[in-house]
Amino acid sequence: MNELLIRCRLGDIMKERGLQNKDVVELTGVSRNTITSLAGNATKRIDYDTLGALCRGLNVSPGELLEYIPANSKSN
Repeated sequence: MNELLIRCRLGDIMKERGLQNKDVVELTGVSRNTITSLAGNATKRIDYDTLGALCRGLNVSPGELLEYIPANSKSN
């Protein structure tokens, strides 16, 4: 079961808002390396503290930040 079923939309949100990594670091207090990994979907997990900081700093809900992709979906 190697298929990615949950996708982080941080990169999309950053693009929509014209934010760079350094902007998100300043808004959330989350490390630059973590922001880079999450924005590029290069991570397998996210800590609740990180999720909370991103939601608070970007004024989004977890559902706006994380996207469920059904296993039979061909998107992305």
